[in-house]
Amino acid sequence: MRAERLVALVFTLQSRRNATIAELAESLGVSERTMHRDVAALRDLGVPVWTEAGRNGGIRLVDGWRTRIDGLTSREAVALFAMGAPRALAELGLGTAVSAAHAKVSATLPAPLREQAQHISERFHLDAPAWFRRSEETEHLAGMARAVWEQRRLRVSYRRSDRTVERELDPLGLVLKAGVWYLVARADGNLRTYRVSRVTGTEELDDHFERPAGFDLAGWWEHSSAQFEKSLQRVPVRVRLGPFGARSLPALIDTDLAVSALDNAGPPDTEGWREVELPLEEDSQIAAGQLLALGTDVEVIGPPAVRAAFADTARRMADRHR
Repeated sequence: MRAERLVALVFTLQSRRNATIAELAESLGVSERTMHRDVAALRDLGVPVWTEAGRNGGIRLVDGWRTRIDGLTSREAVALFAMGAPRALAELGLGTAVSAAHAKVSATLPAPLREQAQHISERFHLDAPAWFRRSEETEHLAGMARAVWEQRRLRVSYRRSDRTVERELDPLGLVLKAGVWYLVARADGNLRTYRVSRVTGTEELDDHFERPAGFDLAGWWEHSSAQFEKSLQRVPVRVRLGPFGARSLPALIDTDLAVSALDNAGPPDTEGWREVELPLEEDSQIAAGQLLALGTDVEVIGPPAVRAAFADTARRMADRHR
């Protein structure tokens, strides 16, 4: 990662007249001591870095020395510059690489386009996870990403509901779904999906592996997701939702299912309540449990098994709090 950081430093210096060690360290997310070492490393590599002492001094490149990038249109450069370094890329260990790309484009953009890119980044922001869901712990994610890139086998410890197991995997790819990271890997000749937050330990093995010929991560994920959704037996559950219940629903069940159900619901009555049909899991206890989080802003109409399970659980909760 140091090589990426040195490239980012070169282009950061190219885009500024001069900058202090503290400013450069903050820009690249390292300590000032590390930045001093990086500046020295650039000198050793032959990059003409000049240090000026004094109140207005700092680090700068010798006048007239530049490096350039080619092949980007103005719109492409603006888009890349505006993208910044999303948290997901930082979690993969690619934050420095994106910062380097950002600095390269910034260094070569003319002032009007740089200003346009700044306006874009101020007005559009991607926040993938759903509401009311905390980010999961993914301390081993960067190591998995490295193993995916280097096609190196991994031994992982994986937490199941009742125990922790060990597996040797050929890591093929990583997928970010609604703020949750998943590892797609080959285990015992079969393709499987592992939730990264449940990995409690990783060990890179000396063995390398060959990727399956023609393996398409995006295509496999789409097919696997569709199969998983089909495996969940669902039944239509009719409910009445109050205003708060309708607003809270997307945070309790699959967001797409909730939005579709609300879009197809009838108009609200004079008190803001409306009847909605929800595709919930077949198990009546599980379906009732999902709806209980809506409190007094939901009434289960049917089927009778879900209504009875909801009423029974609510009754027992009320009895416990008397």
